[in-house]
Amino acid sequence: MDAALIEAGKDPVADAVMPGETGLDLILPDGSLAYFNYWWLRDNCPRSFDAQTRERVFDIFHHGATPRPAHARLEGGALVIDWTGEDHRSHYPLAMLQAYAQGQPRPDPADLPRRPWFADHYHALTRVSHAGLIDSAAERRRWMEALLTEGLAIVTGMPDTDAALTDTAELIGTIRPSFFGAYFDVRTHIKPTNLAYTASALELHTDVPAEELAPGIQFLHCRANSVQGGLNLFLDGTAVANDLRAADPEAFRLLAETEIPFYKEHDDIDMRARQRVIELDRHGQVSGVTISQHMADIFDLPQRVLDSYYPAFVRFGRMLQDPKYVMRFTLRAGECITFDNHRIVHGREAYSATSGERYLRGTYTDRGELRGKYRALVSEGRFK
Repeated sequence: MDAALIEAGKDPVADAVMPGETGLDLILPDGSLAYFNYWWLRDNCPRSFDAQTRERVFDIFHHGATPRPAHARLEGGALVIDWTGEDHRSHYPLAMLQAYAQGQPRPDPADLPRRPWFADHYHALTRVSHAGLIDSAAERRRWMEALLTEGLAIVTGMPDTDAALTDTAELIGTIRPSFFGAYFDVRTHIKPTNLAYTASALELHTDVPAEELAPGIQFLHCRANSVQGGLNLFLDGTAVANDLRAADPEAFRLLAETEIPFYKEHDDIDMRARQRVIELDRHGQVSGVTISQHMADIFDLPQRVLDSYYPAFVRFGRMLQDPKYVMRFTLRAGECITFDNHRIVHGREAYSATSGERYLRGTYTDRGELRGKYRALVSEGRFK
């Protein structure tokens, strides 16, 4: 018997359901007392959702009056309510009510803890084969979990075709065009529109921050790489941001709260967006970073604000170049590196364009679709 109810002079068996003015109190199976609002109960009757599509088919906006129970009782492990003025009976499994009793977001299988990594991570990188991803849900799980927890993974054994990139990306999402198009080819161009299309060094960056919502997951399929130089540079932006938070909380706060402008102007393109350099999730933890010196617009913040902002910004930028964080390696033909564009900062060293061939084909999908695909597989138990 619940001690609080005993003190209040209530019998938790006889008084398991206690209707009030705006909602009812209910004793849950664990003995705790929980309150549920009538509007919430009427809106979330299990019959409010289509059994096949799982979409809501009841529109609370069209409900004529404040919901009131004519009768409310426990029956067969459920709360049963007959609603006043309606020919409608609701059955709420107590397990469902228990899950929402504290007003907490429902558990998210895709909300996995991030594992920061550093410069020595290359040999520990998750590697999955292209054939394995096509054939095995378990391999797709391993791949998706690496993207969710570490932010990157390498797909090996990629066929030397355009279709291979599409087939791989569509396992976790829909091809997401950017202002470069649905796909982009990273090799030397006669008239480059981006520094990536030259043989020059490419500074550490995240892609296309000039878009209001930059693409979430990036795929770079190496089709050829026989040049001298051109080492790939990758680092975990969350690891660097976490270290900044520990070393300089005020600098961290400025980068997490202040939006700065990014742009891309070329021919018929004039893209502009404002981004925070450090991204936080709903738990207040670092979930990503946005950085790109070649797409940074002129900072248009008040000059007195820049007195504090620039030192924080520069300190973070210098940390990104620290050998402690930067993983250096050569992406080989037949490999596709897949990574979270909101977390993984990448670049490359310069290479000799006449020393061989270097060709990477890229595309994007979105973070939300990755999480959605992962949740669906988890809930259906298809990781066999």
